[in-house]
Amino acid sequence: MERSGSRRLTDAFRKAWEEEHPQGSVVYRDLAAAPVPHLDAATVTAASVPPLREELIAEFEKADVVLIGAPMYNFTIPSTLKAWLDHVILAGRTFGPDVAPSGKRAVVASSRGGSYRPGTPRAGFEFDTNYLEKVLGDGLGLQVEVITRELTMAAVNPAMAELVPQAEESARQSLERAAESAREHAALLA
Repeated sequence: MERSGSRRLTDAFRKAWEEEHPQGSVVYRDLAAAPVPHLDAATVTAASVPPLREELIAEFEKADVVLIGAPMYNFTIPSTLKAWLDHVILAGRTFGPDVAPSGKRAVVASSRGGSYRPGTPRAGFEFDTNYLEKVLGDGLGLQVEVITRELTMAAVNPAMAELVPQAEESARQSLERAAESAREHAALLA
């Protein structure tokens, strides 16, 4: 996972966050190394909240800032991230007409092998950050910032060789923005 663009962004954010907010705590969940189970009908229809789901929701509710590493897999978020969201989204508690927006902030550190910006050939295939902005912002009432690193495959895909300078610039800018965002969010808590 050394090449992971989203991990590099979350690491940059976390490092700057801890420097600016040393009295805070960080709950780190590596959903690739320790995925949460996908929801099943029994969990969704249970009369009470199962312990793991309660733990995930409580972590989410306690967080000052929710930092999400979101690599694009096949045009969308990894299924492990979707499973985490499914556990955290609970009608009447974390979302719904009777749940007031928390005002909590979320930072999505996104990476993708190509570019899906408006005007690019694959712009219509952008289903990761669009999805997360809707779910986190409109669904859970969070203030969402997206930091995107593009063209992560340029250095290893010969067909993208001419895009290496743009990929390097995207990496530089996104890493700087991740650290700056962490400092800004920490300052809001000071």
